[in-house]
Amino acid sequence: MFFSMWEKNKIQKPKHENLFNTETMLPISEIRNDTIIMKDWGLRCILKINGINLDLKNGDEQQIVLEQYKKFLNGLEYPIQIVVRNTFLDLSNYLNYIRGNIDPIENPVLKKQGEAYFRFLQNIDMQQWLIFNKEFYIVVPYYVDEQDKGQIQKSRWSKLLDILNAKDTVEKVVARYRQFLKGRSSLDTRVNLIIEGLNGMGIGAEKIGTSDTISLIFRCYNPLIHSSQSPFK
Repeated sequence: MFFSMWEKNKIQKPKHENLFNTETMLPISEIRNDTIIMKDWGLRCILKINGINLDLKNGDEQQIVLEQYKKFLNGLEYPIQIVVRNTFLDLSNYLNYIRGNIDPIENPVLKKQGEAYFRFLQNIDMQQWLIFNKEFYIVVPYYVDEQDKGQIQKSRWSKLLDILNAKDTVEKVVARYRQFLKGRSSLDTRVNLIIEGLNGMGIGAEKIGTSDTISLIFRCYNPLIHSSQSPFK
């Protein structure tokens, strides 16, 4: 009797673990061709935005930018998500660039100055919490049935239940991929319109690729991990 109960618990335990693992809790199904495919059949594209400093403009120029920004937001027929991330300034790539240019220098005076400059930047890079870097992103959604507002404005509890109940099968994966092919062109149209609208205000915007999207999401879910440990750079 004891053995049969132990065997029953042994068989049921993996099902419980598979139900609440990390992959199940994430709302993302996969990332394909610069596009995020959600478990609720929605699509997402991420745009990286280059901010502008209004303090460097005079009053009239500031007013023009603000008016253009209001017209841009009011002209959208679908919701967007604006993300602002405060991150530490990572000088690792620049330090590698400096080191690679210092080593070939033969002049001892110039090489000494380069070494001092390198140590100065290295000291700044090692002192975290010293320099912050702001990153701006816009997440553009799309649902094939054109029900963006209804899907996005669902309560968090409903979204959580949808994620927990979303058990992927072969049929669901194939159907989701067909939805992806069907809605990709419409999502690209939205992305291009947003990029053109922002460029008209002097704000640079570009769609990030698949590897950068994976790296961004990885860093969002793992904020304490250094960027060098991210699967993509």
